[in-house]
Amino acid sequence: MRNDNIRSKRILKLVENLPFFSAANLAPLGEQGAYLNIILSRQVKRGTVVRLRKRLYVAKSYLNDTERRGVFSDYVEFAANKIYSPSYLSLDYVLHEHNMLTEIPVNITSMGLRKTENFSNVLGNFIYHKVKEELFLGFKVVKKGSFSILKATKAKALFDYLYLRKRLLPDKRAIRELRLNLDELTKKDLKELMGYVETEGSTRMKEAVHWLK
Repeated sequence: MRNDNIRSKRILKLVENLPFFSAANLAPLGEQGAYLNIILSRQVKRGTVVRLRKRLYVAKSYLNDTERRGVFSDYVEFAANKIYSPSYLSLDYVLHEHNMLTEIPVNITSMGLRKTENFSNVLGNFIYHKVKEELFLGFKVVKKGSFSILKATKAKALFDYLYLRKRLLPDKRAIRELRLNLDELTKKDLKELMGYVETEGSTRMKEAVHWLK
Protein backbone atom coordinates (compact mmCIF):
# COMPACT_ATOMS: atom_id res chain seq x y z
CA MET A 1 0.00 0.00 0.00
CA ARG A 2 2.84 2.36 0.86
CA ASN A 3 4.37 1.84 -2.57
CA ASP A 4 1.01 2.60 -4.19
CA ASN A 5 0.80 5.86 -2.26
CA ILE A 6 4.28 6.82 -3.40
CA ARG A 7 3.39 6.04 -7.01
CA SER A 8 0.16 8.02 -6.72
CA LYS A 9 2.03 11.07 -5.44
CA ARG A 10 4.50 10.79 -8.31
CA ILE A 11 1.61 10.60 -10.79
CA LEU A 12 -0.15 13.63 -9.33
CA LYS A 13 3.09 15.60 -9.35
CA LEU A 14 3.66 14.74 -13.00
CA VAL A 15 0.17 15.74 -14.20
CA GLU A 16 -0.71 18.66 -11.94
CA ASN A 17 0.04 21.21 -14.69
CA LEU A 18 -1.44 19.27 -17.62
CA PRO A 19 -4.84 20.35 -19.01
CA PHE A 20 -5.54 16.69 -19.79
CA PHE A 21 -3.60 13.44 -19.82
CA SER A 22 -3.74 9.71 -20.45
CA ALA A 23 -1.68 6.79 -19.20
CA ALA A 24 0.69 7.41 -22.12
CA ASN A 25 1.74 10.72 -20.51
CA LEU A 26 2.94 8.75 -17.49
CA ALA A 27 5.54 6.74 -19.42
CA PRO A 28 8.43 8.54 -17.64
CA LEU A 29 7.39 6.73 -14.46
CA GLY A 30 8.39 3.42 -16.02
CA GLU A 31 5.24 1.60 -14.91
CA GLN A 32 3.15 -0.83 -16.97
CA GLY A 33 0.09 0.70 -18.62
CA ALA A 34 -2.33 -1.74 -16.99
CA TYR A 35 -0.99 -0.88 -13.54
CA LEU A 36 -1.19 2.85 -14.26
CA ASN A 37 -4.84 2.45 -15.24
CA ILE A 38 -5.53 0.77 -11.89
CA ILE A 39 -3.81 3.61 -10.02
CA LEU A 40 -5.73 6.22 -12.00
CA SER A 41 -9.05 4.48 -11.29
CA ARG A 42 -8.25 4.62 -7.59
CA GLN A 43 -7.40 8.31 -7.83
CA VAL A 44 -10.69 8.99 -9.61
CA LYS A 45 -12.54 7.33 -6.71
CA ARG A 46 -10.58 9.44 -4.25
CA GLY A 47 -11.43 12.60 -6.16
CA THR A 48 -7.83 13.67 -6.84
CA VAL A 49 -8.20 12.88 -10.56
CA VAL A 50 -11.22 13.55 -12.78
CA ARG A 51 -12.10 11.26 -15.68
CA LEU A 52 -13.08 13.32 -18.72
CA ARG A 53 -13.86 10.22 -20.76
CA LYS A 54 -12.49 6.70 -20.94
CA ARG A 55 -8.70 6.89 -20.47
CA LEU A 56 -8.59 10.69 -20.54
CA TYR A 57 -8.11 12.56 -17.28
CA VAL A 58 -7.30 15.85 -15.59
CA ALA A 59 -6.00 16.46 -12.08
CA LYS A 60 -8.59 17.94 -9.70
CA SER A 61 -5.94 20.40 -8.55
CA TYR A 62 -5.70 21.67 -12.14
CA LEU A 63 -9.47 22.25 -12.26
CA ASN A 64 -9.32 24.02 -8.91
CA ASP A 65 -6.63 26.28 -10.31
CA THR A 66 -8.75 27.22 -13.35
CA GLU A 67 -11.57 28.20 -10.99
CA ARG A 68 -9.19 30.23 -8.84
CA ARG A 69 -7.94 32.09 -11.93
CA GLY A 70 -11.46 32.62 -13.30
CA VAL A 71 -10.87 30.60 -16.48
CA PHE A 72 -12.90 27.49 -15.69
CA SER A 73 -15.50 28.18 -18.42
CA ASP A 74 -12.67 28.63 -20.94
CA TYR A 75 -11.24 25.30 -19.87
CA VAL A 76 -14.63 23.59 -20.35
CA GLU A 77 -14.71 24.80 -23.97
CA PHE A 78 -11.13 23.65 -24.49
CA ALA A 79 -11.97 20.26 -22.96
CA ALA A 80 -14.95 19.90 -25.32
CA ASN A 81 -12.52 19.85 -28.25
CA LYS A 82 -10.24 17.31 -26.57
CA ILE A 83 -12.82 14.86 -25.22
CA TYR A 84 -13.91 14.03 -28.76
CA SER A 85 -11.51 14.93 -31.56
CA PRO A 86 -11.71 16.29 -34.16
CA SER A 87 -14.65 18.48 -33.21
CA TYR A 88 -15.66 22.11 -32.87
CA LEU A 89 -18.19 23.86 -30.63
CA SER A 90 -21.41 24.70 -32.45
CA LEU A 91 -25.23 24.47 -32.43
CA ASP A 92 -27.16 25.61 -29.33
CA TYR A 93 -24.02 26.43 -27.38
CA VAL A 94 -22.66 28.92 -29.93
CA LEU A 95 -26.06 30.28 -30.99
CA HIS A 96 -26.85 31.19 -27.38
CA GLU A 97 -23.47 32.89 -27.11
CA HIS A 98 -24.55 35.12 -30.02
CA ASN A 99 -28.00 35.79 -28.50
CA MET A 100 -29.74 33.81 -31.23
CA LEU A 101 -31.30 31.39 -28.76
CA THR A 102 -32.95 32.73 -25.62
CA GLU A 103 -32.95 29.47 -23.67
CA ILE A 104 -29.70 28.67 -21.90
CA PRO A 105 -28.37 25.36 -23.29
CA VAL A 106 -27.96 22.60 -20.74
CA ASN A 107 -25.39 20.77 -22.89
CA ILE A 108 -22.08 21.68 -24.48
CA THR A 109 -22.79 20.96 -28.14
CA SER A 110 -20.28 20.24 -30.89
CA MET A 111 -19.93 18.85 -34.42
CA GLY A 112 -17.44 16.10 -35.20
CA LEU A 113 -16.35 13.69 -37.90
CA ARG A 114 -17.06 10.48 -36.03
CA LYS A 115 -20.32 8.91 -34.87
CA THR A 116 -22.78 10.86 -32.72
CA GLU A 117 -21.72 10.53 -29.10
CA ASN A 118 -22.16 12.08 -25.69
CA PHE A 119 -20.06 12.16 -22.54
CA SER A 120 -20.93 13.28 -19.04
CA ASN A 121 -18.42 14.24 -16.38
CA VAL A 122 -18.03 16.83 -13.62
CA LEU A 123 -17.61 19.57 -16.25
CA GLY A 124 -21.01 18.96 -17.81
CA ASN A 125 -22.76 16.99 -20.54
CA PHE A 126 -20.97 17.03 -23.89
CA ILE A 127 -22.92 16.12 -27.04
CA TYR A 128 -21.26 15.56 -30.41
CA HIS A 129 -23.11 15.26 -33.72
CA LYS A 130 -21.58 13.78 -36.83
CA VAL A 131 -21.15 15.97 -39.91
CA LYS A 132 -19.89 15.01 -43.37
CA GLU A 133 -16.23 15.75 -44.01
CA GLU A 134 -17.03 18.38 -46.65
CA LEU A 135 -19.10 20.25 -44.04
CA PHE A 136 -16.45 20.06 -41.34
CA LEU A 137 -15.57 23.73 -41.76
CA GLY A 138 -16.76 27.18 -40.74
CA PHE A 139 -14.98 27.28 -37.41
CA LYS A 140 -12.14 29.38 -36.11
CA VAL A 141 -9.47 29.05 -33.47
CA VAL A 142 -10.39 31.23 -30.49
CA LYS A 143 -7.56 32.02 -28.11
CA LYS A 144 -8.55 32.35 -24.46
CA GLY A 145 -5.43 32.69 -22.37
CA SER A 146 -3.43 29.50 -22.83
CA PHE A 147 -6.38 27.66 -24.38
CA SER A 148 -6.95 27.35 -28.14
CA ILE A 149 -10.60 26.50 -28.83
CA LEU A 150 -12.24 25.46 -32.11
CA LYS A 151 -15.59 27.20 -32.32
CA ALA A 152 -18.10 27.66 -35.14
CA THR A 153 -18.84 31.09 -36.53
CA LYS A 154 -22.34 32.41 -35.94
CA ALA A 155 -23.36 31.48 -39.49
CA LYS A 156 -21.92 27.96 -39.28
CA ALA A 157 -23.54 27.33 -35.90
CA LEU A 158 -26.88 28.28 -37.45
CA PHE A 159 -26.24 26.09 -40.49
CA ASP A 160 -25.40 23.12 -38.26
CA TYR A 161 -28.52 23.77 -36.18
CA LEU A 162 -30.77 23.74 -39.27
CA TYR A 163 -28.85 20.90 -40.92
CA LEU A 164 -29.57 18.50 -38.06
CA ARG A 165 -33.26 19.46 -38.16
CA LYS A 166 -33.81 19.78 -41.92
CA ARG A 167 -36.15 16.78 -42.11
CA LEU A 168 -38.34 18.44 -39.46
CA LEU A 169 -38.60 21.80 -41.26
CA PRO A 170 -41.29 21.39 -43.96
CA ASP A 171 -42.35 25.05 -44.06
CA LYS A 172 -41.80 28.58 -42.77
CA ARG A 173 -43.99 27.94 -39.73
CA ALA A 174 -41.60 25.22 -38.58
CA ILE A 175 -38.73 27.71 -38.86
CA ARG A 176 -40.64 30.26 -36.75
CA GLU A 177 -41.25 27.63 -34.08
CA LEU A 178 -37.49 27.33 -33.57
CA ARG A 179 -37.73 30.81 -31.97
CA LEU A 180 -34.44 31.99 -33.40
CA ASN A 181 -33.43 35.62 -32.90
CA LEU A 182 -32.66 36.40 -36.54
CA ASP A 183 -32.01 40.09 -35.80
CA GLU A 184 -28.48 39.04 -34.91
CA LEU A 185 -27.81 37.91 -38.51
CA THR A 186 -25.97 40.40 -40.72
CA LYS A 187 -25.79 40.38 -44.52
CA LYS A 188 -22.27 39.00 -44.17
CA ASP A 189 -23.58 36.18 -41.97
CA LEU A 190 -26.30 35.32 -44.51
CA LYS A 191 -23.76 35.26 -47.34
CA GLU A 192 -21.56 32.92 -45.33
CA LEU A 193 -24.57 30.76 -44.47
CA MET A 194 -25.52 30.45 -48.14
CA GLY A 195 -22.01 29.26 -48.92
CA TYR A 196 -22.48 26.29 -46.58
CA VAL A 197 -25.92 25.60 -48.04
CA GLU A 198 -24.47 25.48 -51.56
CA THR A 199 -21.78 23.07 -50.38
CA GLU A 200 -24.41 20.83 -48.74
CA GLY A 201 -26.55 20.97 -51.86
CA SER A 202 -29.98 19.80 -50.67
CA THR A 203 -33.23 21.48 -51.65
CA ARG A 204 -34.50 21.21 -48.08
CA MET A 205 -31.61 23.32 -46.74
CA LYS A 206 -32.06 25.91 -49.48
CA GLU A 207 -35.73 26.19 -48.57
CA ALA A 208 -34.99 26.43 -44.85
CA VAL A 209 -32.56 29.30 -45.33
CA HIS A 210 -34.97 31.02 -47.73
CA TRP A 211 -37.64 30.92 -45.01
CA LEU A 212 -35.27 32.62 -42.60
CA LYS A 213 -35.34 35.83 -44.64
